[in-house]
Parts: sequence; structure tokens; C-alpha cells
Amino acid sequence: EVQLVESGGGLVQAGGSLRLSCAASGFTVDDYAIGWFRQAPGKERAAVSCISSSGGSTYYMDSVKGRFTISSDNAKNTVYLQMNSPKPEDTAVYYCAATGDYCSGYGPYYDYWGQGTQVTVSS
Repeated sequence: EVQLVESGGGLVQAGGSLRLSCAASGFTVDDYAIGWFRQAPGKERAAVSCISSSGGSTYYMDSVKGRFTISSDNAKNTVYLQMNSPKPEDTAVYYCAATGDYCSGYGPYYDYWGQGTQVTVSS
């Protein structure tokens, strides 16, 4: 059974740091593109970051460039989103999702989704 489980969310102060994890089972993350999306109350889901299969390329939304870093650990079959210097506007439920080899910012392109983890950034 394919499963993605996010963890690491919580309450963090602006300017702090937080690391989200996306643990995969039923498939190998190295064979898929893994994306992080977020959805804040009253807003549409947005693509935050993505790492292509085999870690060949990465993508970041403009507002998180230079602050967030996506990485993967094949031994743990887990993808991480390191959030440095978060801002209150980063508050949202964060989801990880898996698709084919290449990243996309289009949510329906993704085949598998986790349940989400809440991130709240206080000012």
C-alpha cells in the first residue's frame, strides 16, 4: 500500500526553524518526484517545493526561495522540507505528494497525498 505520512509541524516563532518530514511506504521516493504543497484557511492550495526523481532538480515558490530547502534521504525513504526564517504568512497545512519523474506545480498531477501537517508561525 502506498502511503505518505507528514510530520514535524507545529508552532514556531517567526525567524525560527522547523523541519517537515514526508515518510513514504509502498514505493521508493528516489523513483518519484515529491512535492510539498500548502493550504491556508480561505486560500487555494499552492505548490511550495518539489524534488524530482533521483534528486535531479528542485523547485521553490518565489516567496520561500532562500529560506526553505527540500532534500531526500533514500536510506530513510523520506523527503524533508527545512523551513528557516519562517514568516506568519507561511502558516498553513502542509502536504507532501508523489507523482512521476518530474515536478509539477499542478496538484491533480500528483497520484499520492499525505494527510497534512499544520504549521503555525507566530509573529
